[in-house]
Amino acid sequence: YQSVVQPHADYLRAGPQAQVKLEGHTDIRGGSEYNLALGQRRADAVSRLMTHGGARPAQLEALSWGKEKLAATEQTEEGHQLNRRVEFVYR
Repeated sequence: YQSVVQPHADYLRAGPQAQVKLEGHTDIRGGSEYNLALGQRRADAVSRLMTHGGARPAQLEALSWGKEKLAATEQTEEGHQLNRRVEFVYR
């Protein structure tokens, strides 16, 4: 996913005042605590990629929503894939 993440890191490097919240999400399978931890690991992984790509850590906030904010309600493999994601929310 480097081709997706790097343009965001480039944007932050070019605009030091910009900030982004990285919101980790999971599908509905698994317990709430497990999914919160998994969503946090996803957000943290993207944060690390962005800092390696040139963004400053102070520009990034990584947090997890777990399975609380689904992108898809279909309980199919395609629906589960859509829910396993990190969203970039610029402030």
